[in-house]
Amino acid sequence: MKKSLFILFALLGLSLPAAAYDEGFEYKKVTPSQPTTSESKIEVVELFWYGCPHCYDFEPSLSKWTENKPDNVEFIRIPAVFRQNWMPHARAYYTAEALGVLDKTHKAFFDAVHKEKQPLQTEKAIGDFFVKQGVKRDEFKRVWNSFVVQARLKRAVSMTKRYGITGVPAMVVNGKYRTGGPAANINSPAASKQEQHENVLKVVDWLVSREAAAKAGK
Repeated sequence: MKKSLFILFALLGLSLPAAAYDEGFEYKKVTPSQPTTSESKIEVVELFWYGCPHCYDFEPSLSKWTENKPDNVEFIRIPAVFRQNWMPHARAYYTAEALGVLDKTHKAFFDAVHKEKQPLQTEKAIGDFFVKQGVKRDEFKRVWNSFVVQARLKRAVSMTKRYGITGVPAMVVNGKYRTGGPAANINSPAASKQEQHENVLKVVDWLVSREAAAKAGK
C-alpha cells in the first residue's frame, strides 16, 4: 500500500508526508465508510465528551491544529454519546451551536467541568452556565428543547455507533478512517501527553494528504 501511494504522489507531483502509517495499527478503516458533509473538501471529525479528561487535555492541541488546518479540510465536532449520562453534555454542545455562541462556550464548558469541578448534568445547572455566558434563560430553554437540537442529538448517537469508535477523543477522516491516542501512539509508548496529541494529529494530517491525493487522482 505504501509503495502504491508513493507512486501516486510522484505522478501527481506531490510530496508524501515524512511518516507513513499502517492500517490496523495507527489507524483503522470505518466499515462501512460514512457519508461526509462536503464533496469538495476532506472532512475531519472529532468525537469528544466534555466529561472526558483526555478530551480536555487534547483540546489545546486540536484548537491550534484547527487554526492552521489546510484549506481543503472541513472540520466538525460531534459530541459522542456512549451512555445516557453523556446526553446532557451533547445537548449543551448543540444548544450552544444553535444559539451561535459555541466559540464562547466550548472552552468555558470544558473549564467549568474540569477546572471548576461543576457537575453540569441537569438542565438547571447547564442553564445557569449559559446565563453566565450572556445567554438569556428563555432563549436557552427554547433552544434546549428544540427540534433542531433533538435532531442533532439523534444523529450524534447514531454516528457514535456508525464510526465504530470505542473511546474518546477520536478522529475520523473523510468518513473512512479513524484514529486516536492509543492507535496513533502504538509505536510511541513513552511519549509525553503533548507528544501523544501531536502524534494523533500527524496521523490525521497523513490521512488527509492521502485522501487529497486520491481525489486529485480521480
